[in-house]
Amino acid sequence: MIKLRINGQEKQYDGDGEMPLLWYLRDELGLTGTKFGCGIAACGACTVHLEGEAVRSCQTPVSAAEGMSVTTIEGLDPEGDHPLQKAWRAQAVPQCGYCQTGQIMQAAALLKQTPNPTDEDIDSVMWGNICRCGTYTRIRSAIRAAAKEA
Repeated sequence: MIKLRINGQEKQYDGDGEMPLLWYLRDELGLTGTKFGCGIAACGACTVHLEGEAVRSCQTPVSAAEGMSVTTIEGLDPEGDHPLQKAWRAQAVPQCGYCQTGQIMQAAALLKQTPNPTDEDIDSVMWGNICRCGTYTRIRSAIRAAAKEA
């Protein structure tokens, strides 16, 4: 039995510990905000926080999260009012929106480590999160705006 904390709630998983955390979140818990993008940790759509650090849930086995705290986009702010979520809306960042939850989760980890990031800091941390619509300029602007609010 694998025990972990998802968005502040204790959970137990009695299955294959090698199953990717992504599928546990989506299929077992119904937390579909975390997206499947590539399956090889290259695009960032599946980004969640494990003990506050951004990780790719498509390549993180459930067993690796045992006894740890996992935060998904649903747990970042249940009302959708995290400074990044508000900045994302204000800056009209999403186009198709598919990658945006992973982008926001990666950005939240950045702001936790670097509350006032430079453009170089943002680019350095966000480079692995791919946006097929190319909204990178708006993503950077939203991160800067959220940093000022936080």
